[in-house]
Amino acid sequence: MQTSAQGEEGLIHEEGEVLRAYRCPAGVWTIGVGLTAASGVVKPKAGMVISKAESRSLLQKALRRNYEPAVSRAMPSAKQHEFDAGVGFHFNTGAIGKATWVKSWREKARRAVITERLIAWNKGGGKVLPGLVHRRARECDMLFDAKYPVPPPKPVSSAAIWAIHATNGDKAAAQEGFRRLGYLAGPHSGVIPIEMVSAFQRDHGLTVDGIIGRATLSTLQRMLDARAKAIPAAAAPTVAGTATASGADQALTSLPYVGEIALGLGLIFALYVAFSYRDAIAAAVHHRFPNLAAKLRSF
Repeated sequence: MQTSAQGEEGLIHEEGEVLRAYRCPAGVWTIGVGLTAASGVVKPKAGMVISKAESRSLLQKALRRNYEPAVSRAMPSAKQHEFDAGVGFHFNTGAIGKATWVKSWREKARRAVITERLIAWNKGGGKVLPGLVHRRARECDMLFDAKYPVPPPKPVSSAAIWAIHATNGDKAAAQEGFRRLGYLAGPHSGVIPIEMVSAFQRDHGLTVDGIIGRATLSTLQRMLDARAKAIPAAAAPTVAGTATASGADQALTSLPYVGEIALGLGLIFALYVAFSYRDAIAAAVHHRFPNLAAKLRSF
């Protein structure tokens, strides 16, 4: 069995679709519907742009190769909407082969039992994530009632468009992130001005469309991570030989070369952070040094 057109659209609404290559929060080049080189169907790189038709074709190839076979094995005799729900779950978690809700579904357990076990897949980093709570609920709707996700509502006035499903909490968190980076994110909770989003996209080498999707949110997270890591990196060299050291610390810093070694390690760490987040440096310098910014974004 293959994913239906409705199932593909539902997956796109969940994952977002980006036609210009971007770095995910971990720094991996990504394009289309969350596809990286690990998908085996595309090798995203800096500056790569694809059409919507190409994006859909790549998604279908990834589904045929990486997801649908496993769902077919785990959910034999599934109806189309049940299969689509399984594909959406597997695309997000990669766990269709071990999820207990799938075993319960095969055993024709009660709806309440299957639901309880499906919605338990709502954590990331050990924490319950509102976005996953809502996604699992939509998968339950598809699995039991053939109810597919619908596109997010269109914005009003000058508010930015959200290209993926987001809770009010998600929107407020993104707004606070933009504000921490120095952007005027608007006075109303969760309502982010389209002009501000466009400015952020322009500063970070993204497609400037005022739409908040996977690329914009991934870049926002990377910039916040870069800022958080830059603080200890910048502070590291000042630790060695501090006048306030006492006890064992004071004895250690009095040894020959310890200060130089600590300084060297601090500089190495700072260089590592700078290289890992070179796209953040590009965003900081692109107004004055556009050629340098382009070079930093090219690899």
